[in-house]
Amino acid sequence: MKIHKTKNIILLAFLSLFLNGCTETYPLLTNTYEEAVVIEATLTNELKTQEIKVTKTSRFEDDGVQSETGAKVSVKDDQNNEYLFVENAGTYKSQAPFQVVANRQYTLQVTTKDGKIYQSATQVLTTVNPIESVVPALATNKEGETGVQITVNSFDPTSTSKYYRYEYEETYKIVAPRWSSLKIITTGPQSVALINNDPNTKTCYSTKNSLDIILANTNDLKEDRVALPIRFIEEDNFIIGHRYSILVKQYIENLDSYTFHKTLKEMSGSSSILSPKQPGLIAGNIKCINDSNAKVIGFFNIASYSEMRIFFNYQDFFPNKPAPYFNTCEDVPFLFCFGGIDCEGETMIYNINRNLMTYLSNSALNYKLVDSECGDCTTFSSNIKPPFWTE
Repeated sequence: MKIHKTKNIILLAFLSLFLNGCTETYPLLTNTYEEAVVIEATLTNELKTQEIKVTKTSRFEDDGVQSETGAKVSVKDDQNNEYLFVENAGTYKSQAPFQVVANRQYTLQVTTKDGKIYQSATQVLTTVNPIESVVPALATNKEGETGVQITVNSFDPTSTSKYYRYEYEETYKIVAPRWSSLKIITTGPQSVALINNDPNTKTCYSTKNSLDIILANTNDLKEDRVALPIRFIEEDNFIIGHRYSILVKQYIENLDSYTFHKTLKEMSGSSSILSPKQPGLIAGNIKCINDSNAKVIGFFNIASYSEMRIFFNYQDFFPNKPAPYFNTCEDVPFLFCFGGIDCEGETMIYNINRNLMTYLSNSALNYKLVDSECGDCTTFSSNIKPPFWTE
């Protein structure tokens, strides 16, 4: 706490447990915990290092997720091609980049170190249908707030896509609003000095991923066309205060995969993806083929993928308004002396040594400081510009 002068695979840990069949389900209750393997696998037509997560369920009172280490993970197709995965930082990554292709059947197999073999139903690549556009527009939401509505558009003239799932990754530029070219440091128990500030503490970039399960289907429409509002950002949200970018990711799924994710969404609620401490019922397409008592949660999904990135500036939509920021960034005065009734030197030293406040200005012993995040964006963000960033 600052002292002024007056003063987290998608985690599937607690959904339901599968029995050995993909349609038979097992209810997990708070007082009937049973360990299960959790498998998260979505392979796409991107040429890349594919990833598969293999973890275990945990109890309600547990913290974090326990990885299933030492497993043998592979994907095979119907032309006898085998893609091996190796353990890497809590996930399993393909030994070499590869992409799934049309008109082939793929099967996942996971053998855990205790000898249990988990195998998926065969899956095929869905229709390849790229995102048509991602469009930001000035809008008002249902609460009457003004902001920027971002909409993703897609269209399949063959009407074979039908089932869509979306994720996004947003990156935004942060400029410290009260940055100073000078920095204050302590040189002793009761002394300070001003030095040149590092200009790399002024501008930063933060990236966050979507958490919701975002789905769309076009079964009830005349055309296989998506126009989905995917993100609304209020005008006073600091993340669009300077320059903002969003990367929208589209997965075209089959009916089973769509139903699986839709069930997860309904179970976890609208506010977050896969609440880890909720019981429920759900069916996947993976089972243990050598132990009918082994429980497994997960879905092996083959999906066509496309993505699109856009940028916009705050002034593009709000040309006459100052950039919003998450902190009021008020000046806090200090009288830098010790022992007197109005002296605040000890408090000022405390804030400086703990990087809680940064220098703004001074006149003799009268100093003005500001909360550190207002003068140094590296206290909560990164000053490394992403390789994709453009101005």
